[in-house]
Amino acid sequence: MNQRQLFLQHVAQTSPAPLALEIVKAEGSTLWDVNGKTFTDLIAGISVCNIGHRHPAVTEAIKKQVDQYLHLLVYGEFVETPQVAYAHKLTQHLPASLNSVYFTNSGAEATEGAMKLAKRYTNRTQLIAFNQSYHGSTQGALSIIGDEYWRNAYRPLLPGILHLNYNSFDDLEHINTTTACVIAETVQAERGVIAPSKAWMQALRKKCTNTGCLLVLDEIQTGFGRTGSLWGFEQLEIIPDIVLLGKALGGGMPLGAFVADKQLMRSLTSNPVLGHITTFGGHPVSCAAGLAAMKALQEENMIATVRAKESLFLSLLKHPHIKTVRSAGLLIAVEFENFEKNKACIDRCIEMGVLTDWFLFAPQCMRIAPPLNISDETIKKACETIVEAIERT
Repeated sequence: MNQRQLFLQHVAQTSPAPLALEIVKAEGSTLWDVNGKTFTDLIAGISVCNIGHRHPAVTEAIKKQVDQYLHLLVYGEFVETPQVAYAHKLTQHLPASLNSVYFTNSGAEATEGAMKLAKRYTNRTQLIAFNQSYHGSTQGALSIIGDEYWRNAYRPLLPGILHLNYNSFDDLEHINTTTACVIAETVQAERGVIAPSKAWMQALRKKCTNTGCLLVLDEIQTGFGRTGSLWGFEQLEIIPDIVLLGKALGGGMPLGAFVADKQLMRSLTSNPVLGHITTFGGHPVSCAAGLAAMKALQEENMIATVRAKESLFLSLLKHPHIKTVRSAGLLIAVEFENFEKNKACIDRCIEMGVLTDWFLFAPQCMRIAPPLNISDETIKKACETIVEAIERT
């Protein structure tokens, strides 16, 4: 059997028609398949490759760490230099109250850890999330996903979950002294890039403070410059009690984290001891890669270019069949009349060498979330291809 047949036979698929692109090389904003065809990557591994594929600083950091050691012992027992260095770097660029980093393998695991931490610290049981929110696909994270289509097949899920409407001032009244935490995305990505009002987010922060529950902000997709600032919550002028990180955190390697104050995090050290453990969370190679990626992001001033590139996309993505375009930096949703028209356009784009996708809760919207260092010329050519694809479909 050839590679494609082996893939279909032995690798678990989660959709009836996987793309099955056989990529043999990736660099910057470009992918190459087995036949030498090139693709402009407009999704960056779903906001993972914020500094592009195979950034030389990241690949060099990986090689250097591989020459020292790989896995040593269960997380939190050994002093591992890559973990320590990256935790220190992160907390230097977060508010003072976010000073303790618990590394995980993924964003979903960061969600799981934050849910446990909130319940343990507050000694409360209710968890509040928002309709059409996405925080991961593991059993606990699935319980707070804000869409019954995705939850229903796996019930019963965790009890004590309440879903509110995002950006609704009235719904904030449901937060009370039984609430352990409220988990919210800084921007609702999978809903098709829905940003909250600053006033609502500040009201949410105040309500959590007044009721003694923790505010958990999900920066898994919006962190590391995606929205035009290092962290999305900076634009809202609030500080969460816990922040969730993932995707771009590892610079292309698997890595997640939840970050809180040391006082909160200490809740996981007793009654019971080992209140949250992970074998591979904070793997030294992933931490070395992530640290190198964050340094490159800052030293190469990539975030400063995000707004201009966002404006360039918005100026070029114009067509009568486009209903609207919503954006939060380089997280962009191009909305069509329905999923069928969007999917036809996505398929044609891929045929023409531009890789894009749709959103879980907004299948009528095309996802655009390229590496932050994508060039203006590449943006122009990609947008020309999208418009031509619309014409052809």
